[in-house]
Amino acid sequence: MGKKLLAAVGLGLSTIYILNPTFGVFEFIPDATPIIGNLDEATATGILIWCAKELFSKKKKTNSNIPNE
Repeated sequence: MGKKLLAAVGLGLSTIYILNPTFGVFEFIPDATPIIGNLDEATATGILIWCAKELFSKKKKTNSNIPNE
């Protein structure tokens, strides 16, 4: 349950950060900074992808009591 909650919060926050018009209000690294200017958006995109994968993927439940043959 904790991992799903963390993924939901991360999904919401990263979506807000990516959709934020670049007024500089929530900008951690200014886009005008050479080379590293878009790293914060790239990081937010990576977080968004990971969170979406965690929330929407269907994982198979494995039974660890059955030995592999």
